[in-house]
Amino acid sequence: MFHVFDKIVFSMAAVRLISAIIEFTAAMLMLYFGKIETAFKINSLLALVGPAILIIVTSLGLVGLAGKVSSQGMLLILIGITLIFWGINKI
Repeated sequence: MFHVFDKIVFSMAAVRLISAIIEFTAAMLMLYFGKIETAFKINSLLALVGPAILIIVTSLGLVGLAGKVSSQGMLLILIGITLIFWGINKI
């Protein structure tokens, strides 16, 4: 189906696929238990998984781009990532 030759791209996609499986499983557990308290607890656990996945996939992407992007481009990417985390912490 897909022919991915870049190991970084494959790794990024695999981590996102694992994240999707975790999200889907959490949704099914919420429906299975059918209680708002339990659903809230499950959702709270997902709040821990999301940022971890973001950090892992972003790190993999930066590793893959390290030799391909100019130093100015890398600086802009790092500034963007910093702004994302700054925005998340300001909520």
